[in-house]
Amino acid sequence: MKLPTHWATSLFISLLVTSPFASAATITFSTAAGSSVADGSVSASATFTTATGLLTITLRDLLANPTSAGQLVSDLDFSLSNALSGTSTFGSSAAHITINSDGSTTAGSTSSTGWAFGSLAGGGLTICVICPAGSGLSSSAPSSELIGPGPYTNANGSIAGNGPHNPFLNQAATFTVANSAITTNTTVSNVTFSFGTTPGVNVSGVPEGGGGGGSAVPEPTSTLLLGSGFAGLLALLKKRTLKLV
Repeated sequence: MKLPTHWATSLFISLLVTSPFASAATITFSTAAGSSVADGSVSASATFTTATGLLTITLRDLLANPTSAGQLVSDLDFSLSNALSGTSTFGSSAAHITINSDGSTTAGSTSSTGWAFGSLAGGGLTICVICPAGSGLSSSAPSSELIGPGPYTNANGSIAGNGPHNPFLNQAATFTVANSAITTNTTVSNVTFSFGTTPGVNVSGVPEGGGGGGSAVPEPTSTLLLGSGFAGLLALLKKRTLKLV
């Protein structure tokens, strides 16, 4: 008696369809190549990951050896396809760094950014240290702009040894927004980066890959386990088939 081939195939498809695995949707927006503001060149990216009830944003300043605080990231505006419901829980974390008057650096702790999160009067959401006029939002200490990688040999007095601005957030900051309205199907649009110490110095973000929203992708660990499980199942079915012939 031979084990029916259609039985193994049906079982495999059934497990593929019904096996639960974590998923998330991810998209990255960046400033276009050659972007600049009055103080000089700027470069930044923001990676948005949506999961059930959670939005995670990794904001990066990519400009190496900046000259002025006017080139540093101070604000990120964006829109979500799902309107947030009720009260959101907001959190943030970043490594801090002090740029000394001679351009040398002193590493600080990893802690809250102190940036604020809220809605914009004209629609959309913002995460900011230099918050848009009319937003009613303000950052809390400790807070500072996000600075790109060193060396800081070009840094002028607005960065190097500037007590009111130091310490800066070192290259990357992570922000989380927990809200029940967020799902893996939530998409992100209207991304705008702001720079400097004056509200409104804005540069539009461009989605990498040309997409308008993230695509759901399995979490790596869950995918690996799922694939391993199917491989084991097929090996077992093959073994049982040989024995039953």
